Amino acid sequence: MYIDIVPNRHSPPAILLRESFREGQKVHKRTVANLSQWEPARIEALRRALRGDFDHLTAADPVCGPVFGVLYALKMVADELGITAALGRSRLGQRGLFLTLARVAHQGSRLSAVRWAKDQAVAEVLGLGSFDEDDLYAALDDLAQRQERIEQALYRRYVQRCGQAPALFLYDVTSTYLEGEKNQLAEFGYNRDGKRGKLQIVVGLLTDAQGEPLAVRVFSGSTADPTTVPQQIEIVKQQFGVSEVVFVGDRGMVKSGGKQALTAARLRYITALTDPQIRKLLKQGTIQPSLFDHPVCEVEADGRRYILRRNEAEAGRQQRRLQDKLQKLEAKVRARNEQVQRSPRCRPAVGLGHLQEWVKRHKLARFVSVTLQGRTIQVQKDETAQQQATLLDGCYVIETDVPRELLDAQTVHDRYTDLAHVEQDLRMLKTGLLEIRPVVVRLEKRTRGHVLVCMLALKISRELQRRLAPAFGTTEADPHAVTLPDALAALGRLCLMTYPIDDTHSVTRLPQPDQHQARILQALNVHLPRQQKM
Repeated sequence: MYIDIVPNRHSPPAILLRESFREGQKVHKRTVANLSQWEPARIEALRRALRGDFDHLTAADPVCGPVFGVLYALKMVADELGITAALGRSRLGQRGLFLTLARVAHQGSRLSAVRWAKDQAVAEVLGLGSFDEDDLYAALDDLAQRQERIEQALYRRYVQRCGQAPALFLYDVTSTYLEGEKNQLAEFGYNRDGKRGKLQIVVGLLTDAQGEPLAVRVFSGSTADPTTVPQQIEIVKQQFGVSEVVFVGDRGMVKSGGKQALTAARLRYITALTDPQIRKLLKQGTIQPSLFDHPVCEVEADGRRYILRRNEAEAGRQQRRLQDKLQKLEAKVRARNEQVQRSPRCRPAVGLGHLQEWVKRHKLARFVSVTLQGRTIQVQKDETAQQQATLLDGCYVIETDVPRELLDAQTVHDRYTDLAHVEQDLRMLKTGLLEIRPVVVRLEKRTRGHVLVCMLALKISRELQRRLAPAFGTTEADPHAVTLPDALAALGRLCLMTYPIDDTHSVTRLPQPDQHQARILQALNVHLPRQQKM
């Protein structure tokens, strides 16, 4: 057999694999295969093999190439979710896709992503040439500019996948502190991370009832939770084109202003009341403490429905927490009195001031008083006031304007508890797999682009976890279950292999995955290409 090149007048030459044979005195040739679509290096390797150049050799030692499995699996899932199409085929869109996939598998800064890309099959999977951190910053600028269009495209894909638009939206906010001081959105505000003296930004996440991220917004660090609600209403009404919907928000968010805005937009709401609001209803006689003893109790007043519930487990935790505080206070008072007795120069009033501040900080001042009798500090408790203060332990009230014929009391309660899905998403964004922090950008638009990348990565992460769970279980049921980081680490061992032919030619192949990798790929519904050529 031999390789024959047949010229074509107006087309590239045909490259054919042929064999010759003799019939009598005449030699004939027969075409075995058409090799016109093969890579030149592959054709040259076959020509040399037919010529016998490799007869004296064993298989050439392969050279380990870039990691292929991680980026390929992530891109296949991103394609199915519509993220690739939403970001677009432009160079900036492809770099935005790389940032999203790198956020799932690597995290870190843009410079860190550039270094990580050197070990990944970026060119083979994404078709991207070389780039640096400035190119990735430009991609963040582009993402921030196109954020609404990207979210709209993903929402249309979501509706197409689910078959209908969501009838209920969940919304929650969080804050994330910053190590630097130059971010344009950084301001001091209510810090949920307990980092005093740190500037922060506020992030609002809008999801469906199952916690599927639909939109994300970034606010300055001093923004109060309720003031973020109107922007979410605008997203639902204008960007997504939804008119009949129930908006579910936490008690610190959907207050009077938010309720008025929702009502004006003809959107219904489900939220919870704060402790002062519940006590006001008790004082007015709208609700009674005995109603919390029922599993789920409903009261209707002034066109609003109130669903009452007591969480016995939470009530028990609050009681134990209170007893622990009281025991610590008594121990502090006892230690201070002993110190005063040992040292005549010790000033009891100084210790009294510290203890009173401690009582105030731990919210015991309503029924606990610390006084000084001579040189002895004493603790006095008002039992009646303590009972009044702990009356609502474990109790909560959900308020809604959704008619009973649309949602019964239990369903309203369940929809409000669905906010736990958003809280889980925010934890994953902040401190879990995706690590939105540290925010190592300064410009406002790049901050928004960075948070959008994190939301897109969250969509991919949720889908990956959803696919892995049926095959490998979860760590809640099995501590040895394969987690998403475990799966990514396993696919990180799936590298391209390059086989040298000579000094100028080589062939690159994708090896077969091992048994564990094959199970992961099967669970993710990702099929590797049959062969990877270069």
